[in-house]
Amino acid sequence: MKRLDVIDGMRGYFLVFMLINHLVFTGGLWLVQINHRNLAFVEDAQGFVFLSGLLTGMVYARKMMKDGYAVARDRIWSRVFELYRYAMGIVLVILALQLVLPGAATIWTNWLGATRIDDPLRLAAIAGFLFQPTFMDILPQYIIYMFFAPAIIWLCVQGRWKTVAIISVLAWMAAQLGLQRIVTYPVSNWLSGGADAEKEGIRASFNLLGWQIVFFAGLLAGTLTSMKKVEWTRIFDPRKDFIAKAALAVCAFFLPLRILTAHGMMPGIVLEKFGLMEVRADFGPVYLLNFAAVAYGLAWLLIAGPRHDNATIRKIASALTGLFSLSYLQLLGRHSLQIYVWHVLIVYGVFYIDGRFGAFSDATKTVITFGSLALLSLPALWRERNRTPAAPAPAPTKLPATMKIAT
Repeated sequence: MKRLDVIDGMRGYFLVFMLINHLVFTGGLWLVQINHRNLAFVEDAQGFVFLSGLLTGMVYARKMMKDGYAVARDRIWSRVFELYRYAMGIVLVILALQLVLPGAATIWTNWLGATRIDDPLRLAAIAGFLFQPTFMDILPQYIIYMFFAPAIIWLCVQGRWKTVAIISVLAWMAAQLGLQRIVTYPVSNWLSGGADAEKEGIRASFNLLGWQIVFFAGLLAGTLTSMKKVEWTRIFDPRKDFIAKAALAVCAFFLPLRILTAHGMMPGIVLEKFGLMEVRADFGPVYLLNFAAVAYGLAWLLIAGPRHDNATIRKIASALTGLFSLSYLQLLGRHSLQIYVWHVLIVYGVFYIDGRFGAFSDATKTVITFGSLALLSLPALWRERNRTPAAPAPAPTKLPATMKIAT
């Protein structure tokens, strides 16, 4: 599948930090404290979901315009079923390991709950995405969004992308008001056996109505790109930097607030109000503002930065392009589905080792972390074992003007 190499590099970057942030050790991991999620209300899951939507729009909109709705729909739904197999497969692997590894059921109890491989009701809830074990919650929402992607792409191809955008914003607003609870609360009570029962009901880390705005924003951008309705070099013009400066101002405003919340230093009287606006599960207003600011600023640097008169900005843009051009990151990004599933197994494995043999020193935890990062690439290396090396290409300096997909 053709794609922009820089997007592969960005997805690989998010996968790397997703692994680091998901590794759980007794006493914590110092590397978790020095990454971007502690500087802004922007996390790896947001970037991963947005870029997945962007690529979906870019690839399948072109397919739909060329071969028609039915062909593109079938291709997307084939991908959906593949994702579903991976999502269910990793659950079954973890539950099988729970049976054979000594003490695994106790160590993983907070992540899996009372889930057992011989509990058909719980397995049915997992299969229906009503119960999502810890760190197995990104694929389910991605699968649901992908299921509706053909209709959304078709509306955009028909020129009704503004309607899609309005509906997406309204759905996000519904999530902030908790309107989904009209449905989710009764279902959760039924699954748990009643409001006072100890058994867990619905368990999910992401409010689908809130987080859909991330995926479908990317889908709209990708679809409009394939339709050649967007000239990115005109939108991200180095001579028109007002929005870029506004984005920087938003990031600067939230920087101290994020540092305070990340280290538990936000005054309680402020947190009482602030906390209502930064609910991660709902992708609250604080997360939406930060994501929009960071996404625009990053895109501006990558597209407009290399053409800017200021040498410092050109250097920053070059550094970012170089980062996302690293072969290791692009390798991960080319096989993001397999890497994501593999990262879940690594995270559960490290948590089990720590639970059985920890607590480890900071030096040992650091070695385990970098060892895990090395293991992260194994599925990608296996899938590319027979790939013919391509001729070396010159280092990219900027994104193509029309965001043409490069092999």
